Amino acid sequence: MTDTARAVEDTIGRLLPSTDLAEARLFDAMRYGSLNGGKRLRPFLVMKSADLFGVNPDCAIRVAAAVEMVHSYSLVHDDLPAMDDGELRRGRPTCHRQFDEATAILAGDGLLTFAFEVLADHATHEDPNIRCQLVTALAKAAGGHGMVGGQMLDLIAEHETFDLGTTTRLQRMKTGEMIAFSCEAGGILGKAAPPQRAALRAYAHDLGLAFQIVDDLLDVEGTEAETGKTVGRDAQAGKATFVSILGRDRARSQAEILASQASAHLDIFEGRADMLKAVADFVVARRA
Repeated sequence: MTDTARAVEDTIGRLLPSTDLAEARLFDAMRYGSLNGGKRLRPFLVMKSADLFGVNPDCAIRVAAAVEMVHSYSLVHDDLPAMDDGELRRGRPTCHRQFDEATAILAGDGLLTFAFEVLADHATHEDPNIRCQLVTALAKAAGGHGMVGGQMLDLIAEHETFDLGTTTRLQRMKTGEMIAFSCEAGGILGKAAPPQRAALRAYAHDLGLAFQIVDDLLDVEGTEAETGKTVGRDAQAGKATFVSILGRDRARSQAEILASQASAHLDIFEGRADMLKAVADFVVARRA
């Protein structure tokens, strides 16, 4: 994962070079919002799912970079005063605090749109049909029926009480759909058979929910030093989370069950997906 993180940082840095043009502040903010460390879990899922099908790593790393640009844009916007009003992200001041609110909004816009430019480029895959599939799948995962729709539900949750079913749907949209795309992207690049793509999506579904449960636990149990961001924000906002609904012990147990289920979906690959299975264990054990 460390090697993938370094590779995706290098790729984003190359795709987003510094500039001395008049709009340099925008690109500085885009680089600040995306070249700021982190686990790079989603790019790792792209690369390891692509490995299953013998995809050219040079193609896969471009898709991984595009996914991380979209994820980074979502964090820049999520931290804005109108959203979560975050002060820290990965141990550094959030983008709007380092620059200003308007620049942070534009930086997020720039990262989102540039991600699709990267996917649509011939260098990502020689087959235009594959590039179209990637663009369509990422747009669905990031849009109103995916991440952005989940963020809307997250805002509504500050004023309404959600039950477990609605909370699960919220997190599946907000977090799970981007994780699902990251896992499926390797199958798209490798022109995988439908059963293989279905297995990757089922794996991602359970992995995404486990990831979010642990995120909720870290918001309650973690420290700012561990997570690199302000903790306890969900409770302050009065949001229904897996922890507030299930309690800590049941939530942790559910995350472990989901991680086990996620691994089982990969048995179809007959031992070639052991690295992805290890990710499920990592997600449950992580402290950041």
